[in-house]
Amino acid sequence: MLDVNRRDFLRTGGIGLAATLTSGFWFDLLARGSAPLPSATFFEERFGVTREQMKKILDLALSKGGDFSELFFEYKINNSVRMEEDIIKDSSENISLGVGIRVLKGAQTGYGYTDDLSFERMKQTALTAATIAGGNAGFAVADLTQENSPLHVYDIKSPMQDLLLSAKVDLVKQAYAAAQSHDRRITKVQAGLVDEIQYVTIANSEGLLISDARPQTIMFVSATAEENGVRNTGFKTAGGRVGADFFLTKETPGSVGTKASADAVTLLSAIDPPAGEQPVVLGSLQSGVMVHEAVGHPLEADANRKKTSIMWDKLGQQVANPIVTIYDDPTIPNARGSLNMDDEGIVPSKTVLIEKGKLVGFLQDRLSAKLMKMEPNGHGRRASYRDVPIPRMANTVLGPGEASVEDILRSVKKGFFAETYQGGQVSDSGKFTFSVNMGYLIEDGKLTRPVKNATLIGTNVQILNEVEMIGNDTRFFLGTCGKDGQSAPVSAGTPTLKLRQMTVGGRS
Repeated sequence: MLDVNRRDFLRTGGIGLAATLTSGFWFDLLARGSAPLPSATFFEERFGVTREQMKKILDLALSKGGDFSELFFEYKINNSVRMEEDIIKDSSENISLGVGIRVLKGAQTGYGYTDDLSFERMKQTALTAATIAGGNAGFAVADLTQENSPLHVYDIKSPMQDLLLSAKVDLVKQAYAAAQSHDRRITKVQAGLVDEIQYVTIANSEGLLISDARPQTIMFVSATAEENGVRNTGFKTAGGRVGADFFLTKETPGSVGTKASADAVTLLSAIDPPAGEQPVVLGSLQSGVMVHEAVGHPLEADANRKKTSIMWDKLGQQVANPIVTIYDDPTIPNARGSLNMDDEGIVPSKTVLIEKGKLVGFLQDRLSAKLMKMEPNGHGRRASYRDVPIPRMANTVLGPGEASVEDILRSVKKGFFAETYQGGQVSDSGKFTFSVNMGYLIEDGKLTRPVKNATLIGTNVQILNEVEMIGNDTRFFLGTCGKDGQSAPVSAGTPTLKLRQMTVGGRS
């Protein structure tokens, strides 16, 4: 089964589809061996939705007095392969198709969606969304004019979708074998590969018509090590908006597997942390999760216009040490959170949030920007056509400093170094708790014994002002962010940085 080509596998594997397809698109695509580029005519050519129909639906959506209407068409193909217990446990192919129709009236939102792209069903959906207004039509729909994003932030030279299933299975097997063979104490490995392609077309009552084709790939490996009754797990990922060449030239499957197992083995000798206030150094790579959670979410515009964020009244104020600059940049090439356009059709830009310690901006979608009398900056995102867009992060970054990692460590006589994380919780008040999967003691300026079961406790305002040194070694973690029941692919980057002091706790 695993050696047949992908087309034959789909025919014989009994894979279910999330929507009834009205054309042979998926099989045509496989026969060509190439995913089509984004085009404003994509949904017309494949599913019969013409530009004229789009304009009529937009007009119906405004028929009860709405200020603004929008169509979000989505066609998404998601593939996955997972290996465990020395066999390929499962392989799946999921396809979704539909349109979301939104109407805005002041601060109110009307929304409907359907996976049936017939004109009658879209008409019914538009009228449902229109009821939010409850009046008479007041705005005319502008003629739809095709626009193209000037950005090209995805690697589409060697799309993962062009690989046969057998080739993807081979990549997963390589990662699995590397993790399993790394050390005799590795007792359990799970490896997987998930890739997708998302086709989007957005049309709105202001006349915008814009499209995008977004690749996404992530490989993951989880490895568990056991010795003398002690068991610990390491976890590594690699990918982004990349093609198949990534696993040849940037990060091989073998390196992902080896890194996961190396962490698991290191944790076997880890100790619990000494608790209390102490200097803390956050390593590059995964410490971006703290910037994302503790700083990024409080700076999303919806929480600030609703005054639920601790930052809502601090615009223009000094909120961090002047050495701190934080920005969100959806235009970083090939990064997991990058976008040629956001999910409202707005071309995104690098958005500075904190500049030299001063709060200077928020992450805006169209609605929040309008209500706050600010400009949208391309951060309106949604999980699928079933969801309304909301302000979200993309690639959130703590700007680099000038210190070397060695200088930062040498400045700490006794403290804690956080390297990898298991997750955390952040409240609207800015209070947070992060669980550290693996860290190290810092003794006399050097990393010594590995540490597990640590937690980092504090508030975002506190840590922003406790930053003492920032390194020059920025790296990015790959994440999936949850908010309001929606998930979105993101990344966050940070160099190594030193906090003057922070509360470190252990397992209770």
